[in-house]
Amino acid sequence: MQLSKRLQTVAHLVHSGGVVADIGCDHGFTIIYLVMNQLASAGIAMDVADGPLMRAKEHIHQYGLDNRIALRKSDGLQQLVEGEADTILISGIGGALMERILREFPHVTQSAKVPVLSQTVLRALSPQSEIYKVRHALHDLGFVIAQEEMVFDQGKYYTIIRCERGSEHYFTEEEYIYGGDLMRTRHPVFLEYMQKELARVQHVLEAMPDTQPAKRQILREQQTISDILNPR
Repeated sequence: MQLSKRLQTVAHLVHSGGVVADIGCDHGFTIIYLVMNQLASAGIAMDVADGPLMRAKEHIHQYGLDNRIALRKSDGLQQLVEGEADTILISGIGGALMERILREFPHVTQSAKVPVLSQTVLRALSPQSEIYKVRHALHDLGFVIAQEEMVFDQGKYYTIIRCERGSEHYFTEEEYIYGGDLMRTRHPVFLEYMQKELARVQHVLEAMPDTQPAKRQILREQQTISDILNPR
C-alpha cells in the first residue's frame, strides 16, 4: 500500500506497536497501513460520518483485516473506552477542532499508554491554523511534545506532533504558535514555511498605510519570524 507523503510521515511516528485509535479515519488507509506493517497490533477506525466509515469498511475487508480493525461511529473520542488504545491518532483537521476533541474527554485522552499523535494542516501562506491551541491542550493534559515534523504535500504544509506522557510547558507564546521543537531543531521544511510566512507578512505591510492600527502588530510578527529564521 502506498500512502501520501504526509500519511507516511504520520504512520512512521506511531511507535507503540499496540492498539491505535484513528479518530476521523476517513478512507481507513492509515490504520490499515499501520496494522499491515506491524506498527500497530490492532486498530479502531472511528469517524462521525457514515460515508467515511463505509469506505473504511470496504478497504479493511479488501485487505483482510476485519478481525483486527474495528469500526465505530463516533464524534471525536466519544465512543472510545478509557485505556482501550495505546495511541490516539487525530489527523487532517484544524487546530480548534483538534483541541476540542482532546479536551472533551480528558480521561480518555490521558489514558493513552504511550503517545498521542496529532496532525493539522497549514495551507501555504496562511496563519498557523490555531495549532497553538493544540500545543497548549497537550501540555495542559499532561503530555510532552516529544517530536514535531513538518511536510509539504500536494500544495499544503502539515505539522505532525508526537506526544508522550509527561510534564512540559514552553516558556514563550511564540513556541506554542510556531512549534518549540521545530524551532529548536531548525527543521528544513519548517524554515521553508517560515520564509514564505515572512514574505506574506512583508507583502501585507507594503499594502498597509502607516495609520492602520494593526500595523504595529504585523511589524511585531515580522520581527518574530525574522528572529526565528536568523537566531542571534
